[in-house]
Amino acid sequence: MLMDATRPASRILAMLELLQDRPGMTGPDLATALGVTTRTIRRYVATLQDMGIPVEPTAGRIGGYWLRPGYRLPPLMFSADEAIGLAVALLTTRISGQDDLPAPVASALAKIERSLPHELSARIETIRNGFRTARNPWPETGVFPQPEVLALLIQASLSHRRCWIRYGSAEGNQTSRDVDPYGVLFLDGRWYAHGWCHLRKDTRTFRIDRIRRMDLMPATFEPPEAFDIEEAVMRSIAMTRTGGEFEVLVEASLDRVRDYLPSPIALHEAVSETQTRTWGTTDNPYWIASRIGALPFAVQVVKSESLKAAMREIGERMIAAGNGSR
Repeated sequence: MLMDATRPASRILAMLELLQDRPGMTGPDLATALGVTTRTIRRYVATLQDMGIPVEPTAGRIGGYWLRPGYRLPPLMFSADEAIGLAVALLTTRISGQDDLPAPVASALAKIERSLPHELSARIETIRNGFRTARNPWPETGVFPQPEVLALLIQASLSHRRCWIRYGSAEGNQTSRDVDPYGVLFLDGRWYAHGWCHLRKDTRTFRIDRIRRMDLMPATFEPPEAFDIEEAVMRSIAMTRTGGEFEVLVEASLDRVRDYLPSPIALHEAVSETQTRTWGTTDNPYWIASRIGALPFAVQVVKSESLKAAMREIGERMIAAGNGSR
């Protein structure tokens, strides 16, 4: 339902929403929020009460207004700006120009468009057709999970409830396992959960789009103290690529190295104020060699013969290119 905030009826409904969001607002506060006088607010309150909506004033010099507990508001109402903003936010869930909207998002957007006046719905259609989403060079980086699974995982992590999940690997194999989800993270188009895996007896990071089924269990858990979901997922991704580990020493401060090689490309720790240890795993030594070779600092490869070989090969090609050779 569209709400035009310039009309008295819309202001009354807007006041109703304000009282739901911020119970106890005073007459002057409501008047300021709606751009009317306190006398008008008292008239709006009387109108709502005449409609059978239980708006109750509290006594006292600075008393406010409340909705009686348990009262349910009518269906959602959107201003024009809210409706367009919501539609744009939904449209940006498309991963690339070649992809359709995820099915739940497309369904929600269609319902919003059907509920709007024709003029506003046409504006949203213009927006839909008037911009492009660039081709995603990494098509696997953005995958929409099952909304119910995502919601349950977030609920479980907040309430410290153990979960049973059926998880599919990249190769298509499925395993059933109990997991204590410490947290949920959205990173570069993907949703991740990190926690204790009772099957593997260790912490694990799970791509939520690969969870085929999930149930909440009665058992509870206590997450580690000072747990940082972003740090945990970044570390997990950096250390679980299949091509082997590498380690380099970079003659630069920790902050400067992080600017060029952010997580989860690699992990870093300061050896001194002017030297940083960088390490991780890679399934493409030429790719990581090109990133390390682009550093404007002196570098020593400590570990990974495949990385050394890739850097030598790339270096020779760069020297030949600089000399004008083929």
